Amino acid sequence: MEIFWIISALTILGLIGFGLQILAVRSFAGAASKNTAEQDSTEVCPPISILKPLHGLDDHLFGNLESFCLQDYPAYEILCSFQDDNDPAYRVVQKIKDKFPNREISLIVEECDDGWNPKVNNMLPAYRQARHPYILISDSNVMVEQDYLRKIIQPMQDPKTGLVTNLIRGVGAKTIGSLFENLHLNSFVLGNVCFLKKFLNIPCVVGKSMLMRRRDLEAIGGLRAFKDVLAEDHFIGEKIREKGQKVILSSFMINNVNEYWGLKRFLNRHMRWGKMRWKILGYQYIFELIGNPVLLSLSPLLFEGPSKRALILIASVSLMKGIGDFYVGEKIDAKLHPLAYLLSPLKDFLVGLIWFLSIANNTVIWRRKRYLIGKNTVLSPYSQRGIWTWRYRLWDWVPVRGA
Repeated sequence: MEIFWIISALTILGLIGFGLQILAVRSFAGAASKNTAEQDSTEVCPPISILKPLHGLDDHLFGNLESFCLQDYPAYEILCSFQDDNDPAYRVVQKIKDKFPNREISLIVEECDDGWNPKVNNMLPAYRQARHPYILISDSNVMVEQDYLRKIIQPMQDPKTGLVTNLIRGVGAKTIGSLFENLHLNSFVLGNVCFLKKFLNIPCVVGKSMLMRRRDLEAIGGLRAFKDVLAEDHFIGEKIREKGQKVILSSFMINNVNEYWGLKRFLNRHMRWGKMRWKILGYQYIFELIGNPVLLSLSPLLFEGPSKRALILIASVSLMKGIGDFYVGEKIDAKLHPLAYLLSPLKDFLVGLIWFLSIANNTVIWRRKRYLIGKNTVLSPYSQRGIWTWRYRLWDWVPVRGA
Protein backbone atom coordinates (compact mmCIF):
# COMPACT_ATOMS: atom_id res chain seq x y z
CA MET A 1 0.00 0.00 0.00
CA GLU A 2 1.29 3.47 -0.85
CA ILE A 3 2.51 5.58 2.04
CA PHE A 4 0.06 8.31 0.98
CA TRP A 5 -2.95 6.08 1.61
CA ILE A 6 -1.59 4.92 4.96
CA ILE A 7 -1.18 8.53 6.04
CA SER A 8 -4.65 9.35 4.66
CA ALA A 9 -6.17 6.53 6.72
CA LEU A 10 -4.46 7.80 9.88
CA THR A 11 -5.65 11.31 9.09
CA ILE A 12 -9.23 10.11 8.73
CA LEU A 13 -8.86 8.31 12.06
CA GLY A 14 -7.71 11.60 13.60
CA LEU A 15 -10.71 13.40 12.13
CA ILE A 16 -13.06 10.77 13.56
CA GLY A 17 -11.48 11.33 16.97
CA PHE A 18 -11.92 15.07 16.50
CA GLY A 19 -15.58 14.51 15.68
CA LEU A 20 -16.04 12.52 18.89
CA GLN A 21 -14.42 15.36 20.81
CA ILE A 22 -16.94 17.78 19.33
CA LEU A 23 -19.80 15.50 20.40
CA ALA A 24 -18.36 15.29 23.91
CA VAL A 25 -18.00 19.09 24.19
CA ARG A 26 -21.54 19.53 22.90
CA SER A 27 -22.80 17.12 25.56
CA PHE A 28 -21.04 18.99 28.38
CA ALA A 29 -22.16 22.37 27.03
CA GLY A 30 -25.75 21.14 27.01
CA ALA A 31 -25.41 19.87 30.58
CA ALA A 32 -24.02 23.24 31.65
CA SER A 33 -27.02 25.07 30.16
CA LYS A 34 -29.42 22.71 31.91
CA ASN A 35 -27.67 23.09 35.26
CA THR A 36 -27.75 26.89 34.94
CA ALA A 37 -31.50 26.82 34.39
CA GLU A 38 -32.13 24.56 37.39
CA GLN A 39 -31.85 25.94 40.92
CA ASP A 40 -31.12 23.66 43.86
CA SER A 41 -33.20 24.83 46.81
CA THR A 42 -31.53 22.34 49.17
CA GLU A 43 -27.93 23.38 48.50
CA VAL A 44 -25.44 23.43 51.35
CA CYS A 45 -22.76 26.14 51.40
CA PRO A 46 -19.93 25.28 53.79
CA PRO A 47 -17.10 27.83 54.15
CA ILE A 48 -14.27 27.63 51.61
CA SER A 49 -10.63 28.72 51.69
CA ILE A 50 -9.48 29.84 48.22
CA LEU A 51 -5.74 29.53 47.58
CA LYS A 52 -4.42 32.01 44.99
CA PRO A 53 -0.71 31.48 44.21
CA LEU A 54 0.50 34.71 42.57
CA HIS A 55 3.63 35.42 40.56
CA GLY A 56 3.83 38.41 38.25
CA LEU A 57 1.09 40.28 36.42
CA ASP A 58 -1.23 37.92 34.61
CA ASP A 59 -3.50 39.37 31.95
CA HIS A 60 -6.53 41.12 33.47
CA LEU A 61 -5.35 40.21 36.99
CA PHE A 62 -7.47 42.83 38.75
CA GLY A 63 -10.66 41.68 37.03
CA ASN A 64 -9.82 38.02 37.65
CA LEU A 65 -9.41 38.58 41.38
CA GLU A 66 -12.43 40.86 41.48
CA SER A 67 -14.64 38.07 40.10
CA PHE A 68 -13.84 36.02 43.21
CA CYS A 69 -14.77 38.90 45.48
CA LEU A 70 -18.20 39.15 43.84
CA GLN A 71 -19.24 35.58 44.60
CA ASP A 72 -22.80 34.97 45.73
CA TYR A 73 -21.68 32.73 48.57
CA PRO A 74 -22.12 33.13 52.33
CA ALA A 75 -18.66 32.38 53.75
CA TYR A 76 -15.25 32.12 52.12
CA GLU A 77 -11.75 33.53 52.41
CA ILE A 78 -9.20 34.37 49.70
CA LEU A 79 -5.56 33.70 50.53
CA CYS A 80 -3.17 35.36 48.05
CA SER A 81 0.35 34.02 48.43
CA PHE A 82 3.63 35.53 47.20
CA GLN A 83 7.27 34.57 47.41
CA ASP A 84 8.18 38.21 48.12
CA ASP A 85 6.40 41.55 48.48
CA ASN A 86 8.24 43.03 45.50
CA ASP A 87 6.07 40.94 43.20
CA PRO A 88 4.03 43.38 41.05
CA ALA A 89 0.90 41.33 41.76
CA TYR A 90 1.20 42.32 45.44
CA ARG A 91 0.03 45.88 44.75
CA VAL A 92 -2.87 44.62 42.64
CA VAL A 93 -4.10 42.50 45.53
CA GLN A 94 -3.75 45.47 47.88
CA LYS A 95 -6.05 47.46 45.59
CA ILE A 96 -8.53 44.56 45.56
CA LYS A 97 -8.41 44.42 49.35
CA ASP A 98 -9.09 48.18 49.55
CA LYS A 99 -12.02 47.88 47.13
CA PHE A 100 -13.60 44.99 49.06
CA PRO A 101 -12.93 45.76 52.75
CA ASN A 102 -15.68 43.39 53.87
CA ARG A 103 -14.13 40.37 52.14
CA GLU A 104 -11.72 38.11 53.96
CA ILE A 105 -8.62 38.66 51.81
CA SER A 106 -5.18 37.77 53.14
CA LEU A 107 -1.81 38.68 51.61
CA ILE A 108 0.71 36.03 52.61
CA VAL A 109 4.35 36.73 51.84
CA GLU A 110 6.77 33.91 52.60
CA GLU A 111 9.73 32.59 50.67
CA CYS A 112 9.20 28.85 50.60
CA ASP A 113 11.57 26.33 49.02
CA ASP A 114 10.26 23.10 50.52
CA GLY A 115 10.19 21.40 47.12
CA TRP A 116 11.02 21.82 43.44
CA ASN A 117 7.55 22.72 42.17
CA PRO A 118 7.38 26.55 42.38
CA LYS A 119 3.58 26.65 42.33
CA VAL A 120 3.29 24.27 45.28
CA ASN A 121 6.01 26.21 47.12
CA ASN A 122 3.92 29.32 46.59
CA MET A 123 0.75 27.69 47.94
CA LEU A 124 2.17 25.96 51.02
CA PRO A 125 2.23 29.03 53.34
CA ALA A 126 -1.36 29.90 52.37
CA TYR A 127 -2.45 26.30 52.85
CA ARG A 128 -1.03 26.29 56.37
CA GLN A 129 -3.01 29.43 57.22
CA ALA A 130 -6.30 28.34 55.62
CA ARG A 131 -9.09 28.18 58.21
CA HIS A 132 -11.98 26.46 56.45
CA PRO A 133 -12.79 22.77 55.88
CA TYR A 134 -12.86 23.09 52.08
CA ILE A 135 -9.82 24.04 50.03
CA LEU A 136 -10.13 25.53 46.54
CA ILE A 137 -6.97 25.91 44.45
CA SER A 138 -7.48 28.57 41.79
CA ASP A 139 -4.94 30.09 39.39
CA SER A 140 -4.51 33.84 39.06
CA ASN A 141 -5.49 33.90 35.36
CA VAL A 142 -8.96 32.49 36.08
CA MET A 143 -12.13 34.59 35.91
CA VAL A 144 -15.44 33.14 37.11
CA GLU A 145 -19.15 33.89 37.13
CA GLN A 146 -20.92 35.04 40.29
CA ASP A 147 -22.38 31.60 41.06
CA TYR A 148 -19.10 29.68 40.62
CA LEU A 149 -18.69 28.69 44.28
CA ARG A 150 -22.33 27.63 44.58
CA LYS A 151 -21.98 25.42 41.50
CA ILE A 152 -18.65 23.82 42.35
CA ILE A 153 -19.66 22.95 45.93
CA GLN A 154 -22.83 21.06 44.90
CA PRO A 155 -21.12 17.73 44.00
CA MET A 156 -19.47 17.78 47.45
CA GLN A 157 -22.86 17.01 49.01
CA ASP A 158 -22.05 13.42 48.05
CA PRO A 159 -19.58 12.13 50.69
CA LYS A 160 -18.02 9.85 48.05
CA THR A 161 -16.84 12.89 46.06
CA GLY A 162 -13.23 13.74 46.83
CA LEU A 163 -12.41 16.41 44.25
CA VAL A 164 -14.30 18.71 41.89
CA THR A 165 -12.63 20.34 38.90
CA ASN A 166 -13.94 22.46 36.02
CA LEU A 167 -13.84 22.79 32.27
CA ILE A 168 -11.84 25.80 31.09
CA ARG A 169 -12.42 28.19 28.21
CA GLY A 170 -9.73 30.48 26.76
CA VAL A 171 -10.88 34.08 26.29
CA GLY A 172 -9.59 37.58 25.57
CA ALA A 173 -6.95 37.08 22.84
CA LYS A 174 -5.39 40.32 21.57
CA THR A 175 -2.06 38.98 20.26
CA ILE A 176 -1.05 36.01 18.10
CA GLY A 177 0.38 34.09 21.06
CA SER A 178 -2.82 34.56 23.07
CA LEU A 179 -4.93 33.59 20.08
CA PHE A 180 -2.98 30.35 19.62
CA GLU A 181 -3.30 29.66 23.36
CA ASN A 182 -7.06 30.14 23.36
CA LEU A 183 -7.55 28.14 20.18
CA HIS A 184 -5.59 25.31 21.79
CA LEU A 185 -7.46 25.46 25.10
CA ASN A 186 -10.81 25.50 23.31
CA SER A 187 -10.02 22.63 20.95
CA PHE A 188 -7.25 20.21 21.98
CA VAL A 189 -7.47 20.68 25.77
CA LEU A 190 -11.23 21.04 26.11
CA GLY A 191 -11.92 18.38 23.49
CA ASN A 192 -9.66 15.79 25.08
CA VAL A 193 -10.90 16.47 28.61
CA CYS A 194 -14.54 16.05 27.51
CA PHE A 195 -13.75 13.02 25.32
CA LEU A 196 -11.91 11.15 28.09
CA LYS A 197 -14.72 11.76 30.57
CA LYS A 198 -17.68 11.03 28.27
CA PHE A 199 -16.39 8.00 26.36
CA LEU A 200 -13.77 6.49 28.69
CA ASN A 201 -15.01 7.79 32.07
CA ILE A 202 -11.54 9.15 32.85
CA PRO A 203 -11.77 12.51 34.66
CA CYS A 204 -8.89 14.90 33.96
CA VAL A 205 -8.04 17.22 36.83
CA VAL A 206 -7.58 20.79 35.67
CA GLY A 207 -5.23 22.54 38.12
CA LYS A 208 -6.84 25.93 37.52
CA SER A 209 -9.83 24.88 39.63
CA MET A 210 -9.61 22.12 42.25
CA LEU A 211 -11.99 21.87 45.20
CA MET A 212 -11.33 19.34 48.00
CA ARG A 213 -12.15 18.72 51.62
CA ARG A 214 -9.15 19.56 53.72
CA ARG A 215 -9.36 16.22 55.52
CA ASP A 216 -9.28 14.35 52.20
CA LEU A 217 -6.26 16.34 51.04
CA GLU A 218 -4.52 15.69 54.36
CA ALA A 219 -5.28 11.98 54.02
CA ILE A 220 -3.10 11.84 50.89
CA GLY A 221 -0.28 13.81 52.48
CA GLY A 222 -1.49 17.39 51.99
CA LEU A 223 0.01 19.73 49.42
CA ARG A 224 3.49 18.98 50.70
CA ALA A 225 3.26 15.44 49.29
CA PHE A 226 3.29 16.96 45.78
CA LYS A 227 6.05 19.52 46.25
CA ASP A 228 8.48 17.73 43.91
CA VAL A 229 6.23 16.80 40.96
CA LEU A 230 5.56 18.90 37.88
CA ALA A 231 1.99 17.60 37.38
CA GLU A 232 0.76 18.14 40.93
CA ASP A 233 -2.88 18.50 39.80
CA HIS A 234 -2.87 15.16 37.96
CA PHE A 235 -1.36 13.23 40.85
CA ILE A 236 -3.60 14.84 43.46
CA GLY A 237 -6.52 13.52 41.41
CA GLU A 238 -4.89 10.09 41.11
CA LYS A 239 -4.35 9.83 44.87
CA ILE A 240 -7.94 10.88 45.54
CA ARG A 241 -9.17 8.13 43.19
CA GLU A 242 -6.87 5.56 44.80
CA LYS A 243 -8.64 6.29 48.10
CA GLY A 244 -11.88 5.19 46.46
CA GLN A 245 -13.34 8.67 46.07
CA LYS A 246 -14.80 10.23 42.95
CA VAL A 247 -13.21 12.98 40.90
CA ILE A 248 -16.00 15.08 39.39
CA LEU A 249 -15.59 17.11 36.22
CA SER A 250 -18.10 19.92 36.55
CA SER A 251 -19.72 21.15 33.33
CA PHE A 252 -19.70 24.66 34.81
CA MET A 253 -17.10 26.43 32.68
CA ILE A 254 -14.52 28.92 33.94
CA ASN A 255 -12.59 31.46 31.90
CA ASN A 256 -8.83 31.31 31.41
CA VAL A 257 -7.94 34.89 30.44
CA ASN A 258 -5.10 35.20 27.92
CA GLU A 259 -4.78 38.62 26.29
CA TYR A 260 -1.18 39.64 25.57
CA TRP A 261 0.83 36.43 25.26
CA GLY A 262 3.79 36.39 22.93
CA LEU A 263 4.43 33.43 20.65
CA LYS A 264 7.49 32.50 22.71
CA ARG A 265 5.37 32.12 25.84
CA PHE A 266 2.89 29.91 23.99
CA LEU A 267 5.68 27.65 22.72
CA ASN A 268 7.44 27.42 26.09
CA ARG A 269 4.24 26.66 27.98
CA HIS A 270 3.24 23.81 25.71
CA MET A 271 6.76 22.43 25.60
CA ARG A 272 6.45 22.08 29.38
CA TRP A 273 2.97 20.56 29.15
CA GLY A 274 4.12 18.18 26.40
CA LYS A 275 7.08 16.93 28.44
CA MET A 276 4.76 16.47 31.39
CA ARG A 277 2.29 14.34 29.40
CA TRP A 278 5.16 12.32 27.87
CA LYS A 279 6.43 11.42 31.36
CA ILE A 280 2.92 10.48 32.51
CA LEU A 281 1.62 8.64 29.43
CA GLY A 282 4.76 7.00 28.05
CA TYR A 283 4.07 5.18 24.77
CA GLN A 284 0.41 6.29 24.94
CA TYR A 285 1.65 9.79 24.16
CA ILE A 286 1.79 8.74 20.48
CA PHE A 287 -2.01 8.92 20.35
CA GLU A 288 -1.72 12.70 20.63
CA LEU A 289 0.16 12.67 17.33
CA ILE A 290 -2.58 10.60 15.70
CA GLY A 291 -5.05 13.06 17.19
CA ASN A 292 -3.51 15.89 15.17
CA PRO A 293 -5.01 15.37 11.69
CA VAL A 294 -3.58 18.65 10.37
CA LEU A 295 -0.01 17.55 11.06
CA LEU A 296 -0.70 14.10 9.63
CA SER A 297 -2.15 15.61 6.45
CA LEU A 298 1.12 17.49 5.91
CA SER A 299 3.19 14.30 6.05
CA PRO A 300 2.81 13.32 2.35
CA LEU A 301 4.80 16.44 1.47
CA LEU A 302 7.86 14.71 2.90
CA PHE A 303 7.45 11.71 0.58
CA GLU A 304 6.07 13.05 -2.68
CA GLY A 305 6.33 16.82 -2.47
CA PRO A 306 3.44 19.20 -3.26
CA SER A 307 1.46 16.79 -5.44
CA LYS A 308 -2.15 17.51 -6.34
CA ARG A 309 -3.57 14.82 -4.04
CA ALA A 310 -1.34 15.91 -1.15
CA LEU A 311 -2.51 19.52 -1.46
CA ILE A 312 -6.16 18.42 -1.67
CA LEU A 313 -5.71 16.36 1.51
CA ILE A 314 -4.10 19.29 3.35
CA ALA A 315 -6.76 21.78 2.23
CA SER A 316 -9.66 19.43 3.08
CA VAL A 317 -8.37 18.54 6.54
CA SER A 318 -7.49 22.15 7.38
CA LEU A 319 -10.97 23.29 6.33
CA MET A 320 -12.71 20.62 8.41
CA LYS A 321 -10.53 21.35 11.43
CA GLY A 322 -11.17 25.10 11.20
CA ILE A 323 -14.93 24.60 10.85
CA GLY A 324 -14.96 22.14 13.76
CA ASP A 325 -13.03 24.52 16.01
CA PHE A 326 -15.39 27.34 15.03
CA TYR A 327 -18.41 25.21 15.95
CA VAL A 328 -16.92 24.36 19.35
CA GLY A 329 -16.00 28.00 19.95
CA GLU A 330 -19.58 29.08 19.24
CA LYS A 331 -20.95 26.29 21.41
CA ILE A 332 -18.90 27.36 24.44
CA ASP A 333 -19.24 31.10 23.71
CA ALA A 334 -15.48 31.65 23.36
CA LYS A 335 -16.07 35.09 21.80
CA LEU A 336 -13.33 34.71 19.20
CA HIS A 337 -13.68 36.45 15.83
CA PRO A 338 -14.74 33.94 13.14
CA LEU A 339 -11.64 34.77 11.06
CA ALA A 340 -9.44 33.70 13.98
CA TYR A 341 -10.26 30.08 13.19
CA LEU A 342 -8.40 30.38 9.89
CA LEU A 343 -5.27 30.09 12.05
CA SER A 344 -6.36 26.81 13.69
CA PRO A 345 -4.40 24.66 11.18
CA LEU A 346 -1.23 26.74 11.74
CA LYS A 347 -1.63 26.36 15.50
CA ASP A 348 -2.01 22.59 15.11
CA PHE A 349 1.14 22.47 12.99
CA LEU A 350 3.12 24.29 15.72
CA VAL A 351 1.70 21.98 18.39
CA GLY A 352 2.79 19.02 16.26
CA LEU A 353 6.36 20.33 16.19
CA ILE A 354 6.20 20.79 19.96
CA TRP A 355 5.18 17.12 20.26
CA PHE A 356 8.48 16.01 18.72
CA LEU A 357 10.57 18.47 20.71
CA SER A 358 8.89 17.35 23.94
CA ILE A 359 10.18 13.80 23.71
CA ALA A 360 13.71 14.92 22.82
CA ASN A 361 14.43 16.83 26.04
CA ASN A 362 13.86 15.92 29.69
CA THR A 363 14.38 19.33 31.25
CA VAL A 364 11.94 22.13 31.89
CA ILE A 365 12.34 25.83 32.63
CA TRP A 366 9.78 27.13 35.09
CA ARG A 367 9.99 30.61 36.58
CA ARG A 368 13.54 31.01 35.28
CA LYS A 369 14.82 27.80 36.88
CA ARG A 370 15.71 24.60 35.07
CA TYR A 371 14.72 21.16 36.35
CA LEU A 372 15.16 17.58 35.22
CA ILE A 373 11.88 15.68 34.77
CA GLY A 374 11.91 12.07 35.92
CA LYS A 375 9.32 9.31 36.09
CA ASN A 376 5.85 10.51 37.05
CA THR A 377 7.10 14.07 36.43
CA VAL A 378 9.25 14.06 39.58
CA LEU A 379 11.50 17.13 39.44
CA SER A 380 15.13 17.38 40.45
CA PRO A 381 17.63 20.25 40.21
CA TYR A 382 19.56 20.56 36.98
CA SER A 383 23.27 21.18 37.02
CA GLN A 384 24.39 23.98 34.71
CA ARG A 385 27.74 22.27 34.24
CA GLY A 386 28.75 19.19 32.32
CA ILE A 387 29.51 18.19 28.77
CA TRP A 388 25.89 17.26 27.93
CA THR A 389 24.33 20.57 28.93
CA TRP A 390 24.77 21.87 25.39
CA ARG A 391 21.95 19.66 24.07
CA TYR A 392 19.42 21.16 26.50
CA ARG A 393 20.46 24.65 25.53
CA LEU A 394 20.07 23.69 21.86
CA TRP A 395 16.51 22.39 22.32
CA ASP A 396 15.59 25.53 24.25
CA TRP A 397 17.08 27.65 21.46
CA VAL A 398 14.94 26.02 18.76
CA PRO A 399 11.47 27.15 19.98
CA VAL A 400 12.82 30.50 21.15
CA ARG A 401 14.32 31.27 17.74
CA GLY A 402 11.09 30.05 16.14
CA ALA A 403 9.21 32.67 18.13
